[in-house]
Amino acid sequence: MASNPRAGGSKKGPTKGSGGKNKRSLQGRGPTPKAEDRVYHKAHKTAAAKKASSANQARRRKKENGPNMVAGRNSVLEALREDVPATAMYVAGRIDSDDRVREAITLATKRGISMLEASKPDLDRLTDDAIHQGIALQIPPYDYAEPRDLLEVAADRAEAPLLVALDGITDPRNLGAIVRSAAAFGGHGVIIPERRAASMTAAAWKTSAGAAARIKVAQVVNLARAIDELKKQNVFVVGLDMDGDVELPELTFSRDPVCIVVGSEGKGISRLIADKCDQIVSIPIAATTESLNAGIAAAVSLYEVARTRRG
Repeated sequence: MASNPRAGGSKKGPTKGSGGKNKRSLQGRGPTPKAEDRVYHKAHKTAAAKKASSANQARRRKKENGPNMVAGRNSVLEALREDVPATAMYVAGRIDSDDRVREAITLATKRGISMLEASKPDLDRLTDDAIHQGIALQIPPYDYAEPRDLLEVAADRAEAPLLVALDGITDPRNLGAIVRSAAAFGGHGVIIPERRAASMTAAAWKTSAGAAARIKVAQVVNLARAIDELKKQNVFVVGLDMDGDVELPELTFSRDPVCIVVGSEGKGISRLIADKCDQIVSIPIAATTESLNAGIAAAVSLYEVARTRRG
């Protein structure tokens, strides 16, 4: 007689309707992970890249907003000679002293700069593994002004404002050279954007040859908005470009409040900023020369305005 499977017979395998619930069935893996949680998925790589980018930006902001370290014997000595502000000088113990180290110590002592002994690992960490040669100088964060502060400087001198705004200048040496030119030709300040632009680092201080102590630098979140605010204060905004509407010697408004906008060496002034300018001006140069360095272009323009105002 055949056995009845419903009566507890010996037939192997799951019975109908069991869903495979026996010791040989596969275990469920749970809910499907999100795409960004699967290491092999493109979304995971994209999320990881965004996270790394955010971390890098945070580190850059922390570094820019914190003290700036000048490393190396020549660099430290030059910074001290140019009166670059400094809060501390780190010197390695048992350093092999030479004339540069001795002069740096003498200058730091005269200026009342704290001198601290540091080990090589400490100097490596402080200078972000730069070639420090056993000595480093700590530069405090720059105290930026506001654009209105620059206008107040001009008002205090009873002079028409002469400002320079930089659009996309990323080399701090160019920034320092422009600050120096502004001081030489009666400028009242320089305006720089907060992002994707050079800031007042030790390199900018050194290139300014001390002028950064006399000329205010304002840093703004939005350069286009800052230009709009200047125009509301009756400041005539001039953009420098090779394809300008008029040439620099033809300026007729240089005795009025003026802000000269200088663009980056490669791309020049951005379209957004160019649209904000009241006039686009070119500097006449020989046909064999393609363009001028941003620092030189700013210096020539500042000189022309100063010459006109004296005339």
